[in-house]
Amino acid sequence: PLLLLQTRMQSLQPDPKAQYRSVYEALKKIVLTEGFWRPLRGINVTMLGAGPAHALYFACYEKMKKSLSDTLQHGGNSHLANGIAGSVATLLHDAVMNPAEVVKQRMQMFNSPYKSVLSCVRTVQRTEGFGAFYRSYSTQLTMNVPFQAIHFITYELMQEHLNPRRHYNPQSHIVAGAVAGAVAAAATTPLDVCKTLLNTQENVALSSLNVSGHLSGMVNAFRTVYQLGGVPAFFKGVQARVIYQMPSTAIAWSVYEFFKYFLTKHKLEKRT
Repeated sequence: PLLLLQTRMQSLQPDPKAQYRSVYEALKKIVLTEGFWRPLRGINVTMLGAGPAHALYFACYEKMKKSLSDTLQHGGNSHLANGIAGSVATLLHDAVMNPAEVVKQRMQMFNSPYKSVLSCVRTVQRTEGFGAFYRSYSTQLTMNVPFQAIHFITYELMQEHLNPRRHYNPQSHIVAGAVAGAVAAAATTPLDVCKTLLNTQENVALSSLNVSGHLSGMVNAFRTVYQLGGVPAFFKGVQARVIYQMPSTAIAWSVYEFFKYFLTKHKLEKRT
C-alpha cells in the first residue's frame, strides 16, 4: 500500500481527485473513493519479481563483500567493500525488478487504464515496444546504486555499534535495517521522482510542457521535473518513501539474517 501512495504522491501534475497532503489523507481518500483493495494493486507483479531479484541480490552481496574485505582489509569489515558489493548486487537485482516496477507503477496511477498485469504488459509491449520496460533502467541504477551503497554501509555501521560480535540478534537487525532504509530513502528521493516519471510517462505533466512522444533518459527527466515544480518537486513523496523503506528494509534484513543463521547453524552441526 505504501508503494502505491508513494507513486501517487510523486505525480507531478495529479488529477484534482488525486491530490493528497499527507500519507494518511492519501490512504483514506483512496480507500473511500476507489475501494478497500485498491492500495494493493500491483502486489502480484511485485511478488513475482521480488523472489529471484532478492536471491541474486543477497547472494552477490555476500560473495563480493567477503572477497573484497579479504583483499582490502585482510578479512576485516571494510565499509568500502560493503558499498561496492551492494552496488554490484544492485545491477542484478534491478535487471529483474525493473520490468515489474514499470508494470506496477502504471497500474497504481490514478485512473489507470490497465485492468490486469497481463493486459498492462501486452499494451506496453504493443504500443511502446520491449524497450519501455527498461526505459528507466539507467535512472533506476543511478538511484539504486547510491541507495544501496548508503544502505549497506549504514547497516554494517549500525551493526558495529549494536551487535559488535555479529551474533544473530533480531533486535539489532531490525533497528539497523530500519535506520539504513530511512537514511538511504531520504537521500535518493529526487532520483526516485525522476524514475517514477519515466516509468509512468505522466501524460498530463508531459502535455503541459508540450513534450511529444515518450520521455527517456535521466537528464531529460531531471529537466522536466524541475520545469514542472522546481526544487520542491524532487522531494515529492519523501514521507511515504521513508515510511515504506523503514519497515521494508527492517523486515528484509531480519528475515535474511534469520535464514543465514538457521542454515549456517545446521551446516555447522552437520560438520560437528
